[in-house]
Amino acid sequence: MKLFVDTANLDELEQTLRRGFPRGVTTNPSILSREQLIDFPSHINRMIALLRDHDYDIPLSVEVFSSDPEEMIAQAEEFIEQFGYYPNLNIKVPIGWNELTVIAELSRRDIPVNCTCCMSYNQAVMAAQAGARYVSIFWGRIRDVGYDAGSVVRQIQETFRRCDHPTELIVGSIRHIADINEAIQAGADIVTVPPRFFPQMCAHPKTDEAVNQFLNDFRQWQTNALPCPLK
Repeated sequence: MKLFVDTANLDELEQTLRRGFPRGVTTNPSILSREQLIDFPSHINRMIALLRDHDYDIPLSVEVFSSDPEEMIAQAEEFIEQFGYYPNLNIKVPIGWNELTVIAELSRRDIPVNCTCCMSYNQAVMAAQAGARYVSIFWGRIRDVGYDAGSVVRQIQETFRRCDHPTELIVGSIRHIADINEAIQAGADIVTVPPRFFPQMCAHPKTDEAVNQFLNDFRQWQTNALPCPLK
């Protein structure tokens, strides 16, 4: 089980990197659109610079922003030209009948693909068969239409493991901390998490209570300690 950071915000990314737990970073066009308006290559290069500054060599997924297969392939090649100096770059491509040609072609060119926007078992299987390194299932959106996201993840993983398939399953579209816990328990290889959830994952009121008690007890003990007779 690995935790990825789902962000394009430089400060959020750095805060997580300083804490040592990220095993990957995912972005998408919507996430990028929330950041200060600068040109796209400059922003991705800044993200890569942060990863290198903190001595990370972890997967970074950058998504194409076209619905035309030929344009997707051209964009992917452009990303490799612009950011290929970072060895762990992955190209995000949405699932779809025509998009399978993109996944297959990029795989043929040894360009790793993160197939995104998957909502079902059959989509994940098709993406994996086309050559995707990662398949990204959207947990929250699956639940939006009334399906059990945990069952979908378990079924996919059962098939991948039974067939010894190398594709890794990423769970995204995280809405609550419970989504993270349930996705891990369902067998996700990776959960990609918006940074706002990470501090909550480390917090518990009983932890605060225990730490405060320890410190207060120690201070009281020090205050009441007898002077050392050797002084």
